[in-house]
Amino acid sequence: MSDSRTDHTAKFTTHWSDENLGIITIEGEIDASNSGPFADHVAECAATGTHLVLDLSDLQFFGTAGFSSLHTINVQCANASARWAMVTGDAVSRLLRVCDPDHTLPVAESIAEAITLLDGEPRRLLQLVAEPS
Repeated sequence: MSDSRTDHTAKFTTHWSDENLGIITIEGEIDASNSGPFADHVAECAATGTHLVLDLSDLQFFGTAGFSSLHTINVQCANASARWAMVTGDAVSRLLRVCDPDHTLPVAESIAEAITLLDGEPRRLLQLVAEPS
């Protein structure tokens, strides 16, 4: 089953290979005008399936609002008990080098690698620890 929608300069296409695995392909540009609908679309999918792959490899532009959406997506997926990973292209990788130097977000080189990552050990969430007194 597949569905597709366009929001400003981005096209979101979701393909469900089974009831648990959704592959969301984003084409075009993610900026302040559509970063909210981007996060909302992924949240809707997270409520439906337990594994999501975001294929961002064909994006021509990925702004800082998109990076903020990735953190929102991370929280939404955790709340829905959904696991996710993303495949990045040049636009996303460039921003992640600056904004996520510690590699806290789940990145894979290909859709196949992302699926393998999701089938493996669950990622550990960051845990806040009080500073020693």
